[in-house]
Amino acid sequence: MVVLTRETDRQHPGQTVTARTGAISSDDIDETTALLGPSKVTYGNESLSENQSGDSATDAEDEEKPLPKTQILLLCYARMIEPLAFFSIFPYVSQMVQENGGVEDTDIGFYSGLIESLFSLTQAMVMIYWGRAADRIGRKPVLVYSLFGVTLATGLFGFAKSIPQMILFRCLAGIFAGTIVTIRTMVAEHSTPKTQARAFSWFAFSGNLGLFIGPLLGGALAAPATQYPGVFGGVKFFEDYPYALSSLVVALIGATAAITSAFFIQETLKKEPAAPENNGGEIAFDAPSRRDTLSTRQLLKSPGVGVVLYVYGHIMVLAFAYTAIIPVFWFTPVSLGGWGFTPLQISLMMGLNGAAQAAWLLLVFPPLQHKVGTKGVIRLCALGYPLFFLGSPIGNVLLRWGTEASVNAFWVFAPIMLAMGSGVSMSFTAIQLSLNDISPSPRVLGLLNALAMTSVASLRAFCPALFTSLFAIGARTQLAGGHAIWILMLVLASGLTVAARYLPEPRQKPRNDEAR
Repeated sequence: MVVLTRETDRQHPGQTVTARTGAISSDDIDETTALLGPSKVTYGNESLSENQSGDSATDAEDEEKPLPKTQILLLCYARMIEPLAFFSIFPYVSQMVQENGGVEDTDIGFYSGLIESLFSLTQAMVMIYWGRAADRIGRKPVLVYSLFGVTLATGLFGFAKSIPQMILFRCLAGIFAGTIVTIRTMVAEHSTPKTQARAFSWFAFSGNLGLFIGPLLGGALAAPATQYPGVFGGVKFFEDYPYALSSLVVALIGATAAITSAFFIQETLKKEPAAPENNGGEIAFDAPSRRDTLSTRQLLKSPGVGVVLYVYGHIMVLAFAYTAIIPVFWFTPVSLGGWGFTPLQISLMMGLNGAAQAAWLLLVFPPLQHKVGTKGVIRLCALGYPLFFLGSPIGNVLLRWGTEASVNAFWVFAPIMLAMGSGVSMSFTAIQLSLNDISPSPRVLGLLNALAMTSVASLRAFCPALFTSLFAIGARTQLAGGHAIWILMLVLASGLTVAARYLPEPRQKPRNDEAR
């Protein structure tokens, strides 16, 4: 509990933290002046000076705090469940739509995108409520309830026998979006400025691991009676529900994350007792809950924030568009502009994509970011996006030629192109670091991330349906030989190369001795 006094520092019984506000002359006051001036805060027997930039005087103490690796790893395991559940249906969702709805090949992309978009739209609608619940009842309960909810909804998805049922179960999974808000917050609360980069690199890797494992499980376990007739052939359950095994296995993994979270993850929300009434002009408040009084509008007007948020959104548009298009593109017949892959081939290619992204993130990104900086990484990735997107229509051209040499060339070209092109995924982590760098104060970093996450959820809500619909239109009309969608993607990627030039340079943080 912190007690602010007008003139002297007093430590009251039962209170361990006191602070004295500095005097502010009326001549120095304008609309930007903080209501409380710089203060001297005492924690127990130690005195720390606060400056206007936040907690810079406590950096030395924070940097010595070790990273709780067990807690971070448990949170990363829980983090893996959302992309695991989201991407596990990608290898077979097109075939499932075709079987459950009896739709034409050219219309599959629309319904696949609709299912993916409604999942994200549901998340965007409920995310703020999960955030408020996490602030009120704690991070851990929200995390555990969300994991159990995702587990249940994912298990039910494999039993859907119609497109409306697929949409219903997918939206149900989207309702339990508490993991998205909570885990990011808990990782930040467990880490310090010194250990935050390492913690969030593990956080990003766990997401890529879910991206890698999800498609592999989804494609390998879909329609087991057809893929593995020697083991599952003749089993009526798997013939009636060909996608149940995949969903149930993913749900089982989600259940293990929910159980480990319930028993081993520690609560990070620190609640303080209510402040007692104080006399003599004293003001009481809880130390952990104090925040800078920047409004959302003020934060958006801070130098560089708007540009970084725009580039963040631009990168996410490219990512969501490609992620939605590529499984449908791989499934679409070669004659319509796709690659004509089977669900197993799709799962293998998506697994390769996830593994390549993880390798780029862990092995290439740290030294590259150290050498060229965060802005340099983003600019390099912006140059790589058009080349990466160009590989998809080139692969279709090779398959359309239909010669033995062209087909062999395709199978050499496609995996290499996918593995090398996955390097653009470094932009995801780089833009998050850029967002952290541009924050006016550590105290508003949570609000800044919330704004970014809200925009990301909103973009993921409509991007899949929009871009898969555009792909379906291009395939149906054979505009530009069925490659019209890739022309659009090249245009959007070229726009990122322009926007990345305007990214601000990272803020220079004050050293501890300067802060004092």
